[in-house]
Amino acid sequence: MNTNRHLKPIVGAAVLLAASFLLTSCNPVENKSQSGSLLIVERMTGLDVEGGEGFFLQSDVLYADPVTGATSVRADSATATFQATMLDPNPLLGTSQYNDIQVTRYVVTYVRADGRNVEGVDVPYSFEGSLSALVRIGISTPVSFVIVREVAKQEPPLFNLRAAFPGDILNVTARVDFYGHDLANKAVKATGMLPVFFANYGN
Repeated sequence: MNTNRHLKPIVGAAVLLAASFLLTSCNPVENKSQSGSLLIVERMTGLDVEGGEGFFLQSDVLYADPVTGATSVRADSATATFQATMLDPNPLLGTSQYNDIQVTRYVVTYVRADGRNVEGVDVPYSFEGSLSALVRIGISTPVSFVIVREVAKQEPPLFNLRAAFPGDILNVTARVDFYGHDLANKAVKATGMLPVFFANYGN
């Protein structure tokens, strides 16, 4: 079976500036948020079917125990590495703990490059999850989270892959929107992307 174990997609990042006479700057990333902090997804990683980390995820729709042969359905996790930074690179009053960011929830949406994006038919259903992760200014912070739920593998289109021809793979991109607030309770948001390859890998 072709497991596409050597697929290595890639990703990248961005920068911004701020005004002078304001102590807090408007953060355009989150709908007129007045936070002076910016949440950045530095990178997102998943695992291949052999457990190796990379900038993609190989998701087995039906896990088979190599010893007993018993089958089960397992959720898949990914890791987002966050960075919190100031919108103003030289804040007049410096930084404080109020500039740190608490990430509280995330929303996963799956999309296909061919535009066929009907949930429950072409791609798995989107879903929301909770997080509780503190990202301090200037410190890279990795956070693991569920990116594919067990229930998604028990519904079309993933369930259909159990009986698919060997080598059949559903290739999607998981868009993950992360939401939170700085410690002054002003909203922030960041987005990360991860390629996902669904198949019955037969392990």
